Amino acid sequence: MNVEYFISKRIISAKENKNVFSRPIIRITISAIALSVAVMLISLSVLDGFKSEITNKVISFGSHIQISAIQKSDDYYKVPVSVNDTLINSIKNENNVHHIDGVIYNFGLIKTNDEFLGINLKGVSSDYNFDFFRENLIPGGDFDPDCDSSILISSNIASKLKLDTGSKINIYFPNISDEKINVRPFYISGIYNTSMEEFDAQLALVNIENLIKVNNWNQNQVEILVITLSDFEKLDESTINLMTSIDDYYKYDVSSITDLYPQIFDWLNLQDVNVRVIIILMLLVAGVNIVSSILILILEKTKLIGILKSLGLSNWSVRKVFLYNSMYLISKGLLYGNVLGFTLLMLQQKFNIISLDEKSYYMKTIPISFDISSILFLNIGTLLICFLMMIVPTIVITKISPIKAIRFQ
Repeated sequence: MNVEYFISKRIISAKENKNVFSRPIIRITISAIALSVAVMLISLSVLDGFKSEITNKVISFGSHIQISAIQKSDDYYKVPVSVNDTLINSIKNENNVHHIDGVIYNFGLIKTNDEFLGINLKGVSSDYNFDFFRENLIPGGDFDPDCDSSILISSNIASKLKLDTGSKINIYFPNISDEKINVRPFYISGIYNTSMEEFDAQLALVNIENLIKVNNWNQNQVEILVITLSDFEKLDESTINLMTSIDDYYKYDVSSITDLYPQIFDWLNLQDVNVRVIIILMLLVAGVNIVSSILILILEKTKLIGILKSLGLSNWSVRKVFLYNSMYLISKGLLYGNVLGFTLLMLQQKFNIISLDEKSYYMKTIPISFDISSILFLNIGTLLICFLMMIVPTIVITKISPIKAIRFQ
């Protein structure tokens, strides 16, 4: 039988005595550990949710990787990408490629009876993944990519021009090579709102055939090939592979989403620093409390320490008694902290209790994401760090003399 563990259990059960001096200190210690764990858990889950939400929105607007023709300094017009089987097959050689779409961007000017506004039109085909936009559609509309006259605009654009679903608009396409302005009529089939002000303020979706005709391109020509990957974690690796594996790679510019929007992803990476600071501070709070608790417990049990030493227990054996005792406190704090943290997180996830400023944070409420590996690492890391911090104060036990301890009052 493990003698140290047995003695530790007896000490723990003795805490049920209300007259024990250390009882309020123990409660404070468990509460501090629980609160620290809950704060760390909430910080990690909110950060993961926030980064995941923003990343998914940016990717939905631009895809994981974009391939475009290299523009020379003397190119007066946009150079299209000619889509052929050789190019597509060379792209598909990268195993991480999930889907390929062709898109065209073009500037247009919307003019109504009272207002006008310049927008960026994105021409897409029926094969394009519209799940993201449909999830963010304002009720009462939809987008039919097969319809030439259908257009999907943002609530930002609709608000500025006082438009609604079903409204007819004319879009003017300036043509530098021709004095005649190309005008095309559209009917607003849907209005979306993603809370991404940078994109919502100017982006509208139309059938790609419209922009092919505006640019006088062939049916197999697009401005950009947008590539969706199976695993976002391999983004950099896949980008490098595509740079060298596609046919006539020197003719194309291959850019990842992080290259296209570095300011957004750099901002997201800065959030990691804030969470690291919070975690370090919470670990210090938990560590200081457990150290204080064990020192008070040693002081209270000085006479017991003397008796154990006089019975032949080594210093390390006596220290193990208090280490077992402290591990019990930490485990209890971890349990309560996880229960508290998960309860608050699930309430936020289900009821969206805390809201955010959409213009500043690109979303209406605080997003929550549960990363099991991060949660396990957090709990195990807290347990180990607190355990290591407990070893130092138990050194005091080696300085206690059995004779003086037995006489200690």
